[in-house]
Amino acid sequence: MTDAPDPAPHLPLAPAALHIVLALNRGERHGYAIMGDVETLSDGVIKMGPGTLYGTIKKLVAQGLIEQTESRSDPALDDQRRKYYRLTALGEAVCASEIQRLANLVERTRRPATTRLLGELS
Repeated sequence: MTDAPDPAPHLPLAPAALHIVLALNRGERHGYAIMGDVETLSDGVIKMGPGTLYGTIKKLVAQGLIEQTESRSDPALDDQRRKYYRLTALGEAVCASEIQRLANLVERTRRPATTRLLGELS
């Protein structure tokens, strides 16, 4: 039996790393697809350039959060120069923990506003 990976040392994620991990949480992607997913997931607010993307990917690979894979959905239709990436087990644990951390933060910041509004309505 193996121990579950500990995400704590990797949290909180830097913004670029967070967006890449969230994109890869949807499945295996190549760089251009990751850039597109980041833009889509952020409603167009974040437009990640190749320098930020590949610099951050390099760091995430070194940390063991993502890995390069050789699989292709349809090798005949795909450019062989594309590198595909996916989350590792550690990356999945970090992604889940970061999502929970952010959800808790949002919830804690909403409570005072809700309490204040309810008090004003009384």
